[in-house]
Amino acid sequence: MKQTIQRVAILGGARIPFARSNGAYAEASNKDMLTASLRGVVDKFQLHGERLGEVAAGAVLKHSRDFNLCRESVLSSGLSAETPAYDVQMACGTGLQAAVNIGNKIALGQIEVGISGGVDTTSDAPIGVNEKLRKILLEANRAKTGGQRLKALAKFRPSMLAPSIPAVTEPRTKMSMGQHTELMAKTWNIAREEQDQLAFESHMKAAAAYESGFYSDLIVPFRGLERDNNLRGDTSLEKLSSLKPAYDRANGTLTAGNSTPLTDGASAVLLASEEWAAARGLQPQAYLTHAETAAVDFATGKEGLLMAPAYAVPRMLARAGIKLQDFDFYEIHEAFAAQVLCTLKAWNDPKFCKEQLGLSGVLGTIDRSRMNIRGGSVALGHPFAATGGRILATLAKIIDENRGGRGLISICAAGGLGITAIVER
Repeated sequence: MKQTIQRVAILGGARIPFARSNGAYAEASNKDMLTASLRGVVDKFQLHGERLGEVAAGAVLKHSRDFNLCRESVLSSGLSAETPAYDVQMACGTGLQAAVNIGNKIALGQIEVGISGGVDTTSDAPIGVNEKLRKILLEANRAKTGGQRLKALAKFRPSMLAPSIPAVTEPRTKMSMGQHTELMAKTWNIAREEQDQLAFESHMKAAAAYESGFYSDLIVPFRGLERDNNLRGDTSLEKLSSLKPAYDRANGTLTAGNSTPLTDGASAVLLASEEWAAARGLQPQAYLTHAETAAVDFATGKEGLLMAPAYAVPRMLARAGIKLQDFDFYEIHEAFAAQVLCTLKAWNDPKFCKEQLGLSGVLGTIDRSRMNIRGGSVALGHPFAATGGRILATLAKIIDENRGGRGLISICAAGGLGITAIVER
């Protein structure tokens, strides 16, 4: 039997406002936030009681209570309890990878409709017990007699009450993402002024998008917020240039202003076959047509931690048979302004393109006026697993408002990972 590939329609998305860590959502859990975003999609498309093909979503920072997080959120979302759901985790690429997973099943006809999503909270971070104390407690749990249990507990010392707090660092290098990006900025000679300019533009574009009402049907009010609270529409280049380096005090160029803040939030996107959409009178905003993942060897210093998208994009373009310039819109995740600038510079570097990408010429430059036109992560915030859904829903709406076009998504992720996609209509 010949396999028929169906087009994957993006019908739209919903998300809660993104909030700076330890603020408005300080007491909200991953489940609370993901459920709110899923309900946003359910309400928006009148899916109450509907059994969908699948829901895929995940979080980077998870408690033990987040076991089966996506399924538990679905059970509180208003969807039919018969809707299957599962967790996905690909660091900052989680939300987009979840959409690719759902999209692939729709393309193959295994399901007709599904929701992808992501959520993260750094406010309600999973704080663990001291490793020595954990081993003592496990030993006590394995004990067969009261004497064995007392012997294990006798090893306890008050110093073991110090908690194990999670950090955004790479296990293999013990360096933070910001420290790794500082190295990238030095390698590619990215100036502080360039980073501040990109950050300034991100805030200005996001503020303008809110003023125009662009986000009005994408945002679901939650815990007193109606818009992303990291956004600073009144910032200036002068204010940004006055901030001190955050990761390399002596010679650094990355600051709190040109880097994404720790953020809480969630997002969700509805994807379906054209037949399913047509049967319900829903018009696709755009279509998810290509995706590519990549990974780089950052631990040995062979490549920068967040440079994987620089490799994924050209591979995807080769399969799609198009050029980097053949896009109307570019959505490049601003983990750090420097990361975006490193990637753009690499694509236009003859040596990198020849030796690392195996190309005969440079990939080239992009029209920066088409990049992150409704604001990026520096302005809106970056709840790790939720960013992919935010970008996908934003780009689909941009294309729909434009009455067509083609958009590129590029997301870097911890672990030297990257995920990219093409959205078009």
